Amino acid sequence: MQVLQVQTEVGADPAEVGRVRRWVKVWLARSGIELDETLAESVILIVSELVTNAVVHTGEPAVLSLRLPGVLAESPGTVRVEVADISNRPPQPRHADGDATHGRGLELVDGLASRWGWQPEGAGKRIWCEVDRQADCQRDRQADRQVDRQADRQVDRREVASAGQVRPACAVAFPA
Repeated sequence: MQVLQVQTEVGADPAEVGRVRRWVKVWLARSGIELDETLAESVILIVSELVTNAVVHTGEPAVLSLRLPGVLAESPGTVRVEVADISNRPPQPRHADGDATHGRGLELVDGLASRWGWQPEGAGKRIWCEVDRQADCQRDRQADRQVDRQADRQVDRREVASAGQVRPACAVAFPA
C-alpha cells in the first residue's frame, strides 16, 4: 500500500493551530480524503486538540506528523497523527465538568481515534493516534441507526441525508 508521510513544525504560539488545521486539510485532500468525510473532520479535530495541548502546556514548539493512505492506495487505510513536544510529562486525561472550558482534549481524542497512546522520545514525548476509515464509517452507521430508530423510519443510505450525517463513502442499505 502506498503511504504518504509529512510533517511540519508548530510554533509555540497558540495561533499556530489555525495554520496547522489548514495544512492538514491540504494534505488530506492530496491523499484523496474528502474534507466533508467524517474521517477528515475527526483528524482535523484531533490535530487541533493535540497541537493545542502541546503548545499550551509546554510553551515551546512541537512537531506534527501525518501518515496518510496514498491517492493510489487500494484500501481506504488509516490516518496516523503524531505530535512530539519537549515535555516528558505523560498526558493526563481528565473529565471536564459541564461548564469547564478546558480539560476535554484527550477525552475527544479518545472518542474519535481508533487507537491512541504516547511514548517517551528523547527528553520529551510523542503522542500518537490512528483513525481508521472503516471504523469511522462504522461510527457513522451506528449513529445513523440510532437516528432511524428515534425517527421510527427507514433511511435510504445511498442518498445523502439532508442533515448531512450520512456520508457517501460509508453508504450502506439496511433491510427493513
